[in-house]
Amino acid sequence: MKKDNIGINTSYGDGRSIMENICILVVEDDKEINYLIANYLRKEGYIVDCSFDGMEAINKFENKTYQLVILDLMLPKFNGGEVLLKIREKSTIPVIILSAKDEQTDKIFGLELGADDYIVKPFDIGEVIARVKAQLRRYLQFNNSNEIEKTEILKHGELQLNLDTYELKVGERHINLTAKEFEILKLLMTYPNKVFTKSQLFNAVWKEEYITDENTVMVHISRLRNKIESCSSNSKYIKTVWGIGYKLGEV
Repeated sequence: MKKDNIGINTSYGDGRSIMENICILVVEDDKEINYLIANYLRKEGYIVDCSFDGMEAINKFENKTYQLVILDLMLPKFNGGEVLLKIREKSTIPVIILSAKDEQTDKIFGLELGADDYIVKPFDIGEVIARVKAQLRRYLQFNNSNEIEKTEILKHGELQLNLDTYELKVGERHINLTAKEFEILKLLMTYPNKVFTKSQLFNAVWKEEYITDENTVMVHISRLRNKIESCSSNSKYIKTVWGIGYKLGEV
């Protein structure tokens, strides 16, 4: 398998690379696959922990800070879906699902649970490393940016999106968003009068201009609506522009 050489250029103000402190949890019950991924990630400079069942993964996650999790769905003790739900209760870090299931319904199920990406086995290790770097690049550059000195909050109706803390308030309710949900809502609130096509949303949020996965966009929009709307079937904040895409609703 050929290893890629795509790097993350993000650094702290004092010049230290943030890659020095990136810790990744690989959750996979097949030890050969687990160690393969872990070894390649370590060669890239990451700190890597391995878990071989769902219970062990949850225990490690609750006792250590991770910046990304690679998660198999078919696990003993607790399955990958249960592990993902536990992660999403406390964190918005990127989670990449690794699964032998390649049906569209399985992918949608994983995304609806809160995953940020889905890789089907058998996989190319170079693709896995590239996707890890892509997820970390977006997540870490946002969370470690020193460009904004003061708290910046986007407001629209009862929506208050804090760009510093990654937090959303709808009225007095605090809403937990995944990284992708946050970026979609941030884009819509930044350009409240613009209609975005599914392709534009996918390219802007997933940064993959060579492909457009409209189902992925639709799943994330649906999940976001369920979180912020009082009635997702009659959306107030995210309007569908039929035949085109989505825009922020007028309030």
